[in-house]
This record gives sequence, C-alpha cells and structure tokens, in this order.
Amino acid sequence: MTRLQAVVFVWLFASYAYFYQAGGWNQNSRFDLVRAITNEHTLNIDPFMHSTGDKAFFEGHYYSDKAPGLALTAVPLVAALRPLLHAFGGDPESYGGLALLSYVSTVFTAGLFTALAGVSLFTLCVELGASRGGALFAALTFGLATPIWTLATIFIAHAFSAALLLFALHSATRIGNGDGSLAVRHGAIVGLAAGWATVSDFPAALPAVLLAVFAAVAAWPLGRQQSARVLGALTLTALGCAAVLMTYQYACFGSPFHLAYSSEQGYEGMRQGVFGVNLPKMDSLRELLFGAYRGVLPLAPTLAAAPLGLAIFLGQDARARGVAVVALSIASYYILLNAGYAYWEGGWSYGPRHLSPAIPFLCIGLAALWTAAPRVLRWVLATLSVYGATLTLVAVSTMPLPPANIQRPVTELLLPAFRAGDLALNTQSVAAGTVDTDFRAHREPKAAFNLGMKIGFTGHATLVPLAIVWLACAFMAVRCVGKPQSSD
Repeated sequence: MTRLQAVVFVWLFASYAYFYQAGGWNQNSRFDLVRAITNEHTLNIDPFMHSTGDKAFFEGHYYSDKAPGLALTAVPLVAALRPLLHAFGGDPESYGGLALLSYVSTVFTAGLFTALAGVSLFTLCVELGASRGGALFAALTFGLATPIWTLATIFIAHAFSAALLLFALHSATRIGNGDGSLAVRHGAIVGLAAGWATVSDFPAALPAVLLAVFAAVAAWPLGRQQSARVLGALTLTALGCAAVLMTYQYACFGSPFHLAYSSEQGYEGMRQGVFGVNLPKMDSLRELLFGAYRGVLPLAPTLAAAPLGLAIFLGQDARARGVAVVALSIASYYILLNAGYAYWEGGWSYGPRHLSPAIPFLCIGLAALWTAAPRVLRWVLATLSVYGATLTLVAVSTMPLPPANIQRPVTELLLPAFRAGDLALNTQSVAAGTVDTDFRAHREPKAAFNLGMKIGFTGHATLVPLAIVWLACAFMAVRCVGKPQSSD
C-alpha cells in the first residue's frame, strides 16, 4: 500500500469508526442473528424478536428477514470478543456489552470494508489513467460526500455489499495482467466478492452476474486453458458463497431456496411483483433523484457530474471502456430497481439507501472528470463535494436514519439539531425489547454516541478529535499528490 492509499484508508476508516449509531429495526434484525448464533447457538431470533419489526415467521419461530451475509461476517468477531469481555469482568449481554459488540460488528464490517473500497476505488481510477488527484477526489467524494458515509456507520448491508461489488470489479480488471497464478487469484476474488455481496444483499445478484461476465471477457485473451482456470476459480468461490446461503436457508426454513422475505412479517408490499419490486415508476425516480425527502442529488450534488466522467472513460482504451460500461450498467440497475420498489423511500433513511450501491460506480467517473477538467471546473466540483460532505457530517453526527414521517429531514431535523449541538440523537438500542435489570438501569436517553463523547466532550466539541484527524490526513494527502508518483 502506498502512502497515499494509506491516507485514504485512515481518513475514511477513522470517519466511520468515530460514530456509533446504536439500534433500529434493520440493524437489530441483523445483530439479533449474530446474538442468536454466538450466545444461543441457534439461527432463530426468538429471544430477541421484540427488538425489531424486521423479521420472518416460520413454523413457530422468528428469524431475521435479512440476507445473512453481513451478520455471518460479524459472527467470528463477536465470538472472539465475548470471552475477552468475560475475562475482563464484563457481561456481553449487558447494555454496555451489547453496545460494544454491535459497535465492533459495525466498524469491522460496514466501516472497514467501505474504507477499503475507497482505497480500491482510488487504485482502480489510477490504473485506468486518472491522475492521483482525480482518483483521490473520487475516493473522498465516494466515502465522505455521499450517503455512503452514513451507511458505513450502521449495521446494514448497503455499503458493505457495494464495497464487495467494487472489489469484484477491480479484480476483474486485473485478470489480464501478470502471470497465470495471479489471474486465477483475481478470478477467485471476483467470485468470492460478488458472491458474498449477494449473500449480504440479495439485489446484488444481477450485478454479480454482470461482473462474472466481465471477468470472463477479461480472461478470454489469456487462451482457452488459462481462461478456464480463471473461470473455474471464479465459479468455485461463487458456489461456495451460494452453498453458505443455501445451507443457512435450509437450516432456517427447510429448503435451500426459501428466502426469508418469503416469510416476511408485516410488509404487504413485499408480496407485489418480485419481493416488492415492479417496473420503475417515474414519480419515484424523480423523488429518488431530486426530492427533498429522499433525493440523492440534493445531498450529494457532485454525483450529477459523474456520468460525464464515465463518458470520458468510454472514449479511452478497451479496459477503461469496459469498466465504464459495467459501472453505468450497475448504477442504472440500482437506480431503476429502487424506483420500482414498493418501499422506494426506504423507511428511516438519509437519502435513498436502496440505490446507494450505485454510488461507488458513479464515482469512478469523477476521477476521469477531475483529471480532464480545467482548474475552474475543479473548483466547482470541489465546492459541490465539500457541500455534500458537510451535509453528510451533519447527518452522521445527528441522525443518519431520520424518521420516515419527516418530509424534509435535513431542514426539519438534522440541521436544527446540529446547530444546537444536539448530536447522536438515536434513542433505540440494540437491546430494545429485552427484559433485564441492567437495561432498565440505563438512564441515558441516547443510545448513540461518538468517540468525542466518550472522552468527555460535549456538543460540537465532540467532533474536534475527528477534525484533527481530517487535518492531518489532508496535510499528508496534499504532500503525496504533489510528489512524483515513484516517491509516494
């Protein structure tokens, strides 16, 4: 890893790990599965079913209604941390213990993988011919100036799955480089990353297939024998992911093909079309892009320029063209999918969370646009991203999943709370609905926090340590970009 790549990682990971957003139906449903496996040694969430409304009911038992990949990724972390807590006199099932376990689960799944995706995005853009400054702009816009930042601090799968899909795309572009064993390794990564993205978030299935096709096209010039080895490795890892999902579904529902959504509780819209997805609606599409309720462009206006950058890549070599086509296809898929979903607004959400996996693929274009743009246009792009990052900082500091009944979340809730220094607003814990004296004794009305609060700061001062990290990273980034590439 070069120094500039390290700066990107530290900048993003510190920004994600700084915030603990506590609970909610979506994240509790996933964490309930982690608790069930590590503490109850079962897959049903019966002991915790009152903590969430996002659940499936099958043959007398309650289960998480979510794709299991994110929760299964967190299981080894929680399983390792539980005995450590006991060893130091803690109780993993206490209020504080569960907060710590859910914080670690989030930081080292959604947070870590999204930060690594920022590094991957930076590296991919440089490999496609963008300048390091352009690649840095794309990576930081992706990670900090879009709703991705909020999603990287919450134990839900959108940012995690998006990161995995980006890893798959990056590995697919590298199949034609290097020796035979390296190509096979990249093929295996494509299958593993795209496969686990699907196990973590079912809508990733179609992008995963597209990425597998892209990898096959990249392997074709290597010759029949070598391309067969690459595709064999890809298929093997993808089937391994499928086997995990099918085993899980068989253990829960008696059939390897029974999705939890088939036994969903309380969401009638999920019975329309394909699990709630119909043809896109123009009204929904307009609101998803431009609306004050869930529109992505009012929150991350730099994304409006991303297609121009992807068009620049379309005019370059075959590798860049292929990436641009795949990126446009995946981004368009998620936007149209969200526009056709019965619950297009995403419930409690900052922006349209169901289309958020489109964001890293759109940001690829920002690197090309920055590289080709004159200075005045770069200032415009930078201003738009600073605006987006400011809004996202407000959201991640206050309420990254604002309630669904607030029609203008930014102006009606987030900005007023931030101006007043009222941060970390979420009162829902991952222990909600659990009867325990330790939980009743917890008098703090807020379940969320940031690390500045843990140090003892209050109000806006709680963000000062993060600001220091940002200043240090910005200083290092400017120094690295200004040096010759060989010295980085």
